[in-house]
Amino acid sequence: MTKPSLTLYLAAPRGFCAGVDRAIKIVEMALGKWGAPVYVRHEIVHNKFVVDDLRAKGAVFVEELDECPADRPVIFSAHGVPKAVPAEAARREMVYVDATCPLVSKVHIEATRHAENGLQMIMIGHEGHPETVGTMGQLPPGEVLLVETVEDVATVAVRDPNRLAFVTQTTLSVDDTADIVAALQARFPGIVGPHKEDICYATTNRQEAVKAMAPNCDAILVVGAPNSSNSKRLVEVGARAGCGYAQLVQRASDIDWRSLDGIRTLGITAGASAPEVLIEEVIAAVQDRYEVTIERVITAEENVEFKVPRILRESAPA
Repeated sequence: MTKPSLTLYLAAPRGFCAGVDRAIKIVEMALGKWGAPVYVRHEIVHNKFVVDDLRAKGAVFVEELDECPADRPVIFSAHGVPKAVPAEAARREMVYVDATCPLVSKVHIEATRHAENGLQMIMIGHEGHPETVGTMGQLPPGEVLLVETVEDVATVAVRDPNRLAFVTQTTLSVDDTADIVAALQARFPGIVGPHKEDICYATTNRQEAVKAMAPNCDAILVVGAPNSSNSKRLVEVGARAGCGYAQLVQRASDIDWRSLDGIRTLGITAGASAPEVLIEEVIAAVQDRYEVTIERVITAEENVEFKVPRILRESAPA
């Protein structure tokens, strides 16, 4: 039977960013240096395939530090942790490695600097997300107020409207965040913003690629995990940018083919914690059902690389 024709738009950049790549490398290098098991507080990145692969190599994933024995190394996830976590690890004399993405660490440093200057912080982010928890945990309770929407800005109760600064989660929708920032600046004209955009380059680049291809797509598949903030934002961005249907899938087996009946154009992208092997799997599944012509939509080139912590570059004791 003749397969229907389909134009497949493949977004670039897509998939792994430098922070995710570094975090995974940190776990692999820790296993190489200290052997298994190595403990990891929270999923190192939000992707089941990656986590399962590292678990098979000897990583043990836990949610809290008190689940870790004091005599084994522990790694903090790429999302960052509250300041109390490394302090407790040091108190227990644990060996620990911080895999926090350097761009998240930059936000932590900004928040601390503003607090030292006497400013109360407002954070734009998603409640309960580990990155938000980690950033808010850099300062004492009450010093960082969370807003998630424009509506929240109208009701946030601040200590002094003239002594405020804001930071953002790094994986938010660029457009949504711009609206919230505008609302903050309208209500608090003197609020201090970041020197440089907090939303990371990888989140921004992946959203821009989706915006570029969405008007040409009958549907978009975003490869990523349901607990991945940046992946979920790509689904929303695709829908808003002119694509009639956008679907988040972890693996090719998750694709709802019935919803794709009759399409002639399909876009594929992936969140920053999705490995290329899963994207290739999805492409192969599409090629099984369609006669595919691939067109690449390239909106940026990425060549960022972050160093791993020095403790992993030093040789293990004899």
